[in-house]
Amino acid sequence: MTGEKGEEDGEALSWDLGDLTMEELSEGQAAARALEDMLALSSQTLVQAEVEDLYEEVRPLGQGRFGCVILVTHRQRGTPMALKLLSKASTTRQGFLYEFCVGLTLGSHPGIVAAYGIGLETQACYGFLSEPALHGDLIALIQPKKGLPESAAQLCAQQLSSALEHIHSRGLVYRDLKPENVLVFEPGCRRVKLTDFGHTRPRGTLLRLAGPPIPYTAPELCSPTRRPEGLPIQPSLDAWALGVLLFCLLTGYFPWDQPLPSEDPFYQDFLDWRASGKACDRPAPWVGLTPVADQLLGVLLDPRPRHRGPVGSVRAFLGQCWQEKAGSPELARKRGEREEDNEEKEGAE
Repeated sequence: MTGEKGEEDGEALSWDLGDLTMEELSEGQAAARALEDMLALSSQTLVQAEVEDLYEEVRPLGQGRFGCVILVTHRQRGTPMALKLLSKASTTRQGFLYEFCVGLTLGSHPGIVAAYGIGLETQACYGFLSEPALHGDLIALIQPKKGLPESAAQLCAQQLSSALEHIHSRGLVYRDLKPENVLVFEPGCRRVKLTDFGHTRPRGTLLRLAGPPIPYTAPELCSPTRRPEGLPIQPSLDAWALGVLLFCLLTGYFPWDQPLPSEDPFYQDFLDWRASGKACDRPAPWVGLTPVADQLLGVLLDPRPRHRGPVGSVRAFLGQCWQEKAGSPELARKRGEREEDNEEKEGAE
């Protein structure tokens, strides 16, 4: 199954110990077996019916490359639900069942959209039902060049790190963290949840990068020395993506387009700053962040996967200031240091 993020999986149940411990590999294999059993059962219990036979459509909630999400109500009980429909023209039965079953496996956590155990097959689509999010997704709330208010960003960090920890505890790796996959259930991000589990895979599954990387892609997947058979999936991939997402929430910018120093000067600037340890080397979009935020993002965005902090590292930084206040002396000092450093570099040239 090829992912829309430019990644593709190795053959089903293709395993390699690689950097994994035996315990980590065992967790992933157990998760894969449990999903296979659930897929076999769910395949036999799909409801064969057209949408209008069972539900009344209220309004669209979202549209993607492979399908759409509609707010519906049950014709007999009036219960509001979100119905995700995936076109048979672009989705295999196995791919649909996989996403459906992963959602059922994980949906008991408050930070993950609750999936209802109802799978539907129409003449043209596959579909499944879940709790509806009536406030849209996170991408609509992020102001370009500004991000979110710090209180909302910290609420997102707390809830998403907890949801990712839950996924990892089940021997799985989410692999698709981005604002579009974070649904908002209450204003101010008081309640947000992860959705869309089509890219989630058991820990240790071999993964190859099949297309150009994006900001959320971890650097180990982009390395020119990566093994042709792929790398075993690790929770550290989600930690990297969480770091990138938090940067976006706090600044309204991506930190880089792709984590390749030879291709992206913004990523090279980040690596240079990280290596120097000097505040004056801080890349421009980072100027508005506090030392606490620098430390948190430094933990999650460590280019070395085995040194990268787990997603739960976020908890130690909650309740502290992550954004410099506009007009604060510290923010003015940082900008002054950067301007002086730029002048020195220009003089040297």
